Amino acid sequence: MAAARERNSARRDGGRRRPNRARRADHLAGWAFVSPAVLLIGLFGLVPVVWSLLLSFQQTDLTSPGTWSGAANYRRMVHDPVFWQAARQTLVYCVLFVPITMVLAIPIAVLLNQKVRGMTFYRMAVFVPLVTSTVATGVIFSWLLNPQFGPVNAGLAKLGLPQQGFFQSSGEALPAVVAMTVWGWLGFAVIIYLSALQNVPRELMEAAALDGCGRVKAFWKVELPLLAPASSFLLVWLTINALQLFDEVYVTTKGGPLHASTVLVYYLYQQAFVDFDGGYAAAIGSALFVVILAVTVVQLWLSRRASPYEVN
Repeated sequence: MAAARERNSARRDGGRRRPNRARRADHLAGWAFVSPAVLLIGLFGLVPVVWSLLLSFQQTDLTSPGTWSGAANYRRMVHDPVFWQAARQTLVYCVLFVPITMVLAIPIAVLLNQKVRGMTFYRMAVFVPLVTSTVATGVIFSWLLNPQFGPVNAGLAKLGLPQQGFFQSSGEALPAVVAMTVWGWLGFAVIIYLSALQNVPRELMEAAALDGCGRVKAFWKVELPLLAPASSFLLVWLTINALQLFDEVYVTTKGGPLHASTVLVYYLYQQAFVDFDGGYAAAIGSALFVVILAVTVVQLWLSRRASPYEVN
């Protein structure tokens, strides 16, 4: 009897060990598959972040070994008027760019969700600006908005309206950058909303129609609330991109005139690769990283609380 109990116990233990052994093998196989990506992310993502954080506590010109300076770069940042001007202009850009892009994208997505002849061409036309290079976009808009010979000012002149300075005006440079980037990113937001609209269950729209809802009312009562997850994603994604604005400013205005369009990432670039003040540039980058992380967390939290639907 004792021998039989021992055999049964060993059989049960072996049965438990086999699933555990198989589970460990699955975990090892999974890590083996993802290890190249983890290595690349660590090498080109985590290591530069840590190195930049250490660099922010040093004085260095990026060509010779730096000297430890403690929090001097952060104290300088607090008293730097150009930094705060760039921070304000980055905030203004975000407040303009993100809502305008999202608000314009919704009606365009609704129009592109119709079944009409040639809709594939229209959808492609909306998406093309997104795949156009930033340099090409900047060159095109620099020509369109040129104060001397640009087509936009020529059109204003024919309408009897005053000429505008656009990128060469301190009061118009940042709004011009907003207009250019909205044009470039609108296609991305439209595609996200269009995908969300196409996933709205047909049964809900049919039920709304049976209840007497017209097309407009059905959109406000049924479709628009179901766009909440897409809106949450776009809010976070577009805000992160707005806080990292650089290419468009570099190509068109170079931060001018008189720092009127200088944003944080462009100011970081100037400090690092024009003035060769690597420590201060790293401090600006670290501060921007904390801001982006905090804004993203807050936006995700607010989106989950505001939406009547679960946002994963």
